[in-house]
Amino acid sequence: MIHWQPTATIDTLQQRAAALKDIRLFFSERGVLEVDVPVLGQAAVTDLHIDCIMAEVSGQRRYLQSSPEFFMKRLLAAGSGPIYYLGKAFRNDESGRRHNPEFTMLEWYRQGWNEQQLMAELALLVETVAGQPLTVAMRTYREVFVEQTTLDPHRTQTSELQRLAAEVSGRDFSDSSRSECLDLVFSLVVEPSLPSGLVCIEGYPACQSALARLAKDAAGELVARRFEVFLNGVELANGYCELTDPLEQQSRFQADVALRRAAGKARIEPDKKLLAALQSGLPDCVGVALGVDRLLMQLLGQNDIGKVMAFID
Repeated sequence: MIHWQPTATIDTLQQRAAALKDIRLFFSERGVLEVDVPVLGQAAVTDLHIDCIMAEVSGQRRYLQSSPEFFMKRLLAAGSGPIYYLGKAFRNDESGRRHNPEFTMLEWYRQGWNEQQLMAELALLVETVAGQPLTVAMRTYREVFVEQTTLDPHRTQTSELQRLAAEVSGRDFSDSSRSECLDLVFSLVVEPSLPSGLVCIEGYPACQSALARLAKDAAGELVARRFEVFLNGVELANGYCELTDPLEQQSRFQADVALRRAAGKARIEPDKKLLAALQSGLPDCVGVALGVDRLLMQLLGQNDIGKVMAFID
């Protein structure tokens, strides 16, 4: 029997439409421009942990975009001012109760702001969509990691992190990187301990900087100016104080390419147009990407992403 009906109820789809309307109104009232960028592009992210979906168009390789980030940064460099994107993004090999290869992403950028200002705006946005105030906690990565493991994520030896990762997972981590061990322990030990409501965590380890700038924290430790936001223990958003140095960006791209080669993954060439935009001058800015489907799951009390999407084909 062919199952043709929607995976979400019509009532849920009406609530989803209302939430998208609320998001657009939120940014319109604050003078943030909505931008419509391509979902099919010549370049893709080089991140080891993200696999993009390839397509062939007129004999040329293209990629369904895993994020509108690179296009949005080109707009920022061209003088767009504050912007947001609300639309589809795609990632390969991501399926499950909280994942779907095609999903809805909200991403926005603010010039001249810091991470704390952006986290505050994100919290206000979520409260606006929820229609009620929420408990909001601001924490550092070090604080939550030490509370659950007693280990300092910035100073503990990699061998000790490998031991802990093996202990909590039952797998061998002796050849794993520091970043991989931290990721594993954070997801299995720290995330389940997070309280209900919104929890904003900043000051990630330098080895997990991705596209974020590095800076020293209050303790003099070099950390990534990166944050993640969780709602009721579920990862909701990921934000950065954006990297603007084209040489540093090129270096990180090349490091990613080497990691992908070592892991036997498809080679992804760095986005030359993004690098050219950075060379032209990307203004100081912060940006954040939020999973809209996950937000709706939490606000509507659903435990499966399909329950807040019209179809999962």
